[in-house]
Amino acid sequence: MSPKSVAILEGILVLAIAELRSILDFKIFVNADSDIRLIRRLERDIKERSSTFDDTIKRYLSTVKPMHEAFVEPSKRYADIIVPRGGQNEIATNLLADFV
Repeated sequence: MSPKSVAILEGILVLAIAELRSILDFKIFVNADSDIRLIRRLERDIKERSSTFDDTIKRYLSTVKPMHEAFVEPSKRYADIIVPRGGQNEIATNLLADFV
């Protein structure tokens, strides 16, 4: 194997920004189920940010979910590959690791 130059740009809004998309050679959208996203947020905000359950749900419904639907979800149409089941897709992650 010969070394290759690879830069990985990660973030929930990367594909929503046209200027970024235009300079990317390969675009991947890792799709996570909405229930899993909510559970992760609840766990993180309650454990790490000292938020209450009610405050986290209120913030999720008023801001997080609408922003996801408006910006993140539509951006997956720009992906070259959509990986279902988030990081729990061993076949997809192995294929991508081999590709990189």
